[in-house]
Parts: sequence; structure tokens; C-alpha cells
Amino acid sequence: MSTDHQKYSTENQSDAIRKYAAERGLELVRSYADAGKSGLRIEGREALQQLIQDVQDGSADFEVILVYDVSRWGRFQDADESAYYEYICRRANKQVEYCAEQFENDGGPVATIVKSVKRAMAGEYSRELSHKVFTGQCRLIELGYRQGGPAGFGLRRVLLDERGDVKAELKRGEHKSLQTDRVILVPGPDAEVRTVRWIYSRFLKHGRSESEIAAELNERGILTDLGRAWTRATVHQILTNEKYIGNNVYNRRSFKLKHKRVANGPEMWIRSEGAFEAIVEPKQFRQVQAIIAARNRRFSDEEMLDRLTRLLQRHGYISGLVIDEADGMPSSGAYAHRFGSLIRAYSLVGFTPDRDYHYIEVNRLLRLFHGDEVERVIREISQIGGTVARNPATDLLTINGEFTASVVVARCRKTTTGGLRWKVRFDTGLTPDITIAIRMDRTNTAALDYYLLPQFEMRRKPLGLAEENGLMLDAFRFQALDFFFDMARRVPVTEVAPW
Repeated sequence: MSTDHQKYSTENQSDAIRKYAAERGLELVRSYADAGKSGLRIEGREALQQLIQDVQDGSADFEVILVYDVSRWGRFQDADESAYYEYICRRANKQVEYCAEQFENDGGPVATIVKSVKRAMAGEYSRELSHKVFTGQCRLIELGYRQGGPAGFGLRRVLLDERGDVKAELKRGEHKSLQTDRVILVPGPDAEVRTVRWIYSRFLKHGRSESEIAAELNERGILTDLGRAWTRATVHQILTNEKYIGNNVYNRRSFKLKHKRVANGPEMWIRSEGAFEAIVEPKQFRQVQAIIAARNRRFSDEEMLDRLTRLLQRHGYISGLVIDEADGMPSSGAYAHRFGSLIRAYSLVGFTPDRDYHYIEVNRLLRLFHGDEVERVIREISQIGGTVARNPATDLLTINGEFTASVVVARCRKTTTGGLRWKVRFDTGLTPDITIAIRMDRTNTAALDYYLLPQFEMRRKPLGLAEENGLMLDAFRFQALDFFFDMARRVPVTEVAPW
């Protein structure tokens, strides 16, 4: 279903398909629908994947597949992909018919040509829409409105209505509900603002490094906006982000059309200066940037590699995270810029990333993934009318004031025999009513599936999972969280216990 066109709502498509079937004396026996899913990739399209699987394994109990129009296979950037899925169906002797097209899908030259054009048009529509959306977002950035992302320490997000009047402050995990509303950044609590200015003062006037500042903050018992201890990287982020001088910067990274996420150069950034109220003097900020730039520039290639070699000898391995947390080192970005990539810099000091290095990088990515998943759960429940309270220190979620849920991520590990294993570590100290356990895929970059585990299923030791598990556990397994969101909308906590 495309969310931007009413004619592509699942209800309207179903009506058109039922009418088409009734006119031709066909009986509808099965329905496959991906509601609100992106058509750019087949990943996440569980219904389409199930259709293809049913057709290929011979379990399909039907002879004809009715599709609303050619674009419903997907708006793939490779037009041959949708043709491939149709071919799989026809190869299994399943006739494919289009209910809203003006041609008969009889395999003739006219149908072949028209389908090819429409597949290309479907992909081009996504490209044009992506460009229009990006242009609109850039325009909003230039007008001084925030386009996603957390506010950060010392700042808060505020919701404005269409007239520019303040409606409310958005807490972490909350999002606007009206398309005409806008979000801006404002200074946060006085204590956080003073801390940000103190960080700049310690770095600029007292010559403290990021690590030294982080240690001082931790000694004083001050936590980050995520309720965590400070590190060199978190202090460095505050010292280098232009939002603290009121600048609105966008397009630092791109993830267009579901392609690989890339980091853009400064020349591609979209910037609006003075969009928000600054909490740091621009002069101070520029002085800090000059110090950091000079710190990176003053090293020759040989000096940078020499420091990287010593870091390798000290730790036994190196990674972007290790580099960024080490004092006296250029940033990992400086190494990538100077030598073309971090991998190239590693090779020049004789280091080949192995499993240990990969383990550390995966853990860092999983921490980011966990935060995104927690926010997605909050967002989805809010959109269906539920309420969620999030403990900022533990990420424990209280849903509708009735039951609690904890989100845990289980990384995928490969055994020596090539099998896959997962360990689910429960937040036993929090005793949530439900644990949402996310099993990662073999690359540890995306969710494979979800387990909804009630409290009585919890145990002190981690729960070991294989590729195939017992019947009881499979009863709690889902390809998506739709069931959990439906429960959050309708099921009271008293009905959870009998699981």
C-alpha cells in the first residue's frame, strides 16, 4: 500500500479485486497484503515474500493471482525485479491478471511492452518523489525547522503550530502528529546549558582534552541526555556540532531510495545559520573548531600512522571507536579522509580487522539499533492511540499505564560448524511483564524476527536460541511487531498472564 495515494489503500484495492473476480466468476481463497510498506525493496514485504514462497514450494491452493496494477509488485529501482516475481508465478503455472490495467496480461507483445514501461515508470515515480521530498525538507531546514533526530544534551525540541505558536515541548520518543506542525530547537534546562558552556570553557580556556572533560563530568555525577556516562566521543560531539550555536544543518548523511547509507562532504550539507537560539558564542565555537582542525592538520602521514601503530600495540586491535576514545589521536574521520578509508589506514600499519574487531564494531552498531527500535516501538504505539512512558535510565517502557516492556537485542553468532546462534539476555533486574527480544540477521545489520516473551518465560541465565527452536518458543515468534502493537491497543494487562 502506498501511503500517499488513496486509490492504493488496501480497502480500495480489495474492492477492485473483488469486483474483477465477481465479473469473471473467480472465487477468492487467499489475500496477501503489505499495508503501509515501502515498495522500494522486497525486504519487509512479508506478504509478498509469503506469496512467492507459497508458489515456489507448491502449497499455493489457487490458480490465478489477481494484482491491482503493475506497480503493486513494487516500485523497484531495477524494473526487472518485479518482472522476475511475476515470472516465478507464471513458471509455477499460476496465471497473473491485473485488475486496473487496460490490457490483458496474455503474454503478447502489447502486454510485454506496456508492462515494461509501467515497471520503469513505477521506479521513476519513487525517484521523483524522493527528489521532491528531499527538496521540501531542504526548504524547511532553510526556514529553520528541525528535520528529525534527538535534540541532544542542553537542547530540547519544541512543537510549533502552522502559525508558529508554541504548542508543547516534545519529550524523547515523542513526535508531531499533524503534518502542518513544525519542530525547532530551544535551550534546555539551565543546568544542562551551564554544563555545555562549562565544557567549552574547559576545552578552550583550560586546555582540557575531551577525555579529561568526560572524566570530570563523570566524577561530578552528571549524565548525558541518554542517562549514560560521558566518553571522549560524546564530549567531542558537543564541541563540534553547530546546533549549539543555533545553526540548522542537514544532509550530513544520505539514505535515499533504501540504498547504502553514505556520509556526505560539507559541500553537500544544507545549512541555515542562526535558526535557533544559541547557547554557545559563535566566536567560542569557531575557536574550538580551529583547535581541533589544527590538531588533526599538524600530523604528517608518518606521524598519524606512527600513532596508529602505537595504539594497535597498546590494545592489540583498532577500530573507529577505539581511535575516537584515545587521547592525542586524530579522529577516525581524519584517518578515513587522509588515507581514503579506515581499512586502508589499518593495512598501512599491518592490521587486518578480525573477529574481535568486528565484534566491537557490531556492538556499537547494535547499541544504535537498540535505541532506534525502542523509539520505533514508542512511535508505533503512540500512532495507534496508546500511551508509553519511557524510563530514560533503563529504557523500560510502561504501556497504557498497565504493563511494562523491555526491548533487548540478540546479536547473531556463527558456530564453528556454520550454524547460527543467539543469546537473549533478560533485564531481570527490571522484571518487565513482556520482553521484546529482537534476533538479528546473520550480518547483524537488520532484525531477523521478534520474540515476545512474558515474565514467566524469563530466567537468570541467557536464553539460547538456534535457527529452529521448540514449539513453545515458536508460539512467541513473529516476523514483525504488529501483534504486539495490536495488543498494546486492545489487550488489558490481565489478559497477558495466561501466556
